[in-house]
Amino acid sequence: MAPSFGAINLEDIAAPKCFEIEERLKTECDIPVFHDDQHGTAVVTLAGLINAAKVVGKQLSSCKVVLIGAGAAGTAIAKLLRQYGIGTLYAVDSRGIISNDRTDLNAEKTALMDYLDTNVSGTLDDAITGADIFIGVSKPGLLTPEMIAKMNADPIVFALANPTPEIMPDLAKQAGVAVMATGRSDFPNQVNNAIAFPGIFRGALDNGIKKITDEHKLAAAIAIAGLVAEPTADEVIPAVFDERLVPTIAAVIV
Repeated sequence: MAPSFGAINLEDIAAPKCFEIEERLKTECDIPVFHDDQHGTAVVTLAGLINAAKVVGKQLSSCKVVLIGAGAAGTAIAKLLRQYGIGTLYAVDSRGIISNDRTDLNAEKTALMDYLDTNVSGTLDDAITGADIFIGVSKPGLLTPEMIAKMNADPIVFALANPTPEIMPDLAKQAGVAVMATGRSDFPNQVNNAIAFPGIFRGALDNGIKKITDEHKLAAAIAIAGLVAEPTADEVIPAVFDERLVPTIAAVIV
């Protein structure tokens, strides 16, 4: 298959099969392979968080992040945030915080622990106390106003479940959220992986890149964030049809 294509973009493959398929293709093919649902989402999420932190006057390196959902997107987000230098990072799945005392974790979640803070056990409610940032890639209704009240001042919420987020923006803002993002186009700050992957592939193809690395993803996120010159609560991510995206991202995939 590889000789017929310049690159492979994987879509809509659930965890854990997506990890195995992507790794096998990377091993066997000498062209770029990119699972968009994982890495595109992670790149755009990081880009948005870089600017959201500016809006609230915080450093990501000092922030406590709670991520709910440890599937394809959640795993990639956790890894990229850690590589960027996030402060404290807890991940929560359907059975609670992914922690050292869990004996029910599959191989993928066990490997993910290398990127997480795993010294705390309990529920989402326990994890979110004192958090600066909530990222949801799970299902509707998991984040409540009562949980937001337990977060630090000026909390950032990226509720990315589609089509219904973990909390609706109006309810989140009533609860005190400073910056809100969703996966939907009808609200401000849409985290859409289509913001990232066209430019990443353009750069990879133009520059003869055979493997898309973590460094490429970090560079893409920083480049995307840089397109928002003066971030505000309602604009931390460029619009998906911003014509600057593809050339700007492609230029850093070297």
